[in-house]
Amino acid sequence: MSNVTRLPGPIAEVWDWQRNGACRGRDSAQFFHPDGERGASRARRESAAKAVCITCPVRAECAAHALAAKEPYGVWGGFTETERIRLLAAGWEDAAERGRYRVDVRRLEARLGLPARLMSGAPSAGLAAQHRRSTRRPMTRVPVTMR
Repeated sequence: MSNVTRLPGPIAEVWDWQRNGACRGRDSAQFFHPDGERGASRARRESAAKAVCITCPVRAECAAHALAAKEPYGVWGGFTETERIRLLAAGWEDAAERGRYRVDVRRLEARLGLPARLMSGAPSAGLAAQHRRSTRRPMTRVPVTMR
């Protein structure tokens, strides 16, 4: 369960970032695993969720929220549950921007040892492109008859 005592109060400026999330209006099943999901299917879903996060204008705020609230489930700010657990154990507060509800996402990614190609950047790079390639349907040849 999330630690709601660590959440900021009902101040619009603190929560306003959620209106601009790239995930807004999307099916939450893309970001939260169903019971029993494991292995390749989980990796595919998380990769697709991260592809959305990479392009998100409020990724830094989302990641800060998830770490501060110790969100136990889902992909938040481009970080999976496992990655957030590692960041919480290693310490993440030094990557937080003073007086703002944001974190330096690239610094956190580097701390996790994510390869440079997976780190934040243009949507055509990293996970976004990787996801597009992995979700393409294989080409099937249709027999052509000559008349």
